[in-house]
Amino acid sequence: MTREQLHKVVLDALGSVAPELELDGIDPKKDLRDQCDLDSVDFFNVIVAVHAATGIDIPEVDYPKVASLDALVAYLQAKTGTG
Repeated sequence: MTREQLHKVVLDALGSVAPELELDGIDPKKDLRDQCDLDSVDFFNVIVAVHAATGIDIPEVDYPKVASLDALVAYLQAKTGTG
């Protein structure tokens, strides 16, 4: 998957978990939990949705590595070998 496709996957996952979010207003460098007001269950559901769309496992130990939109997309790129 390309970076753009992975970016869309993450935004789609966020939108499915928190449909009230203004996805265009997300700062790609800021912590998703903080700026999107996601609790741990919401964040987990985002990870589950990303996994469902990509087949990429993101273990809980890696959650700090995928805290922002840019970080999550970069992580997915690295796992797919496209980054």
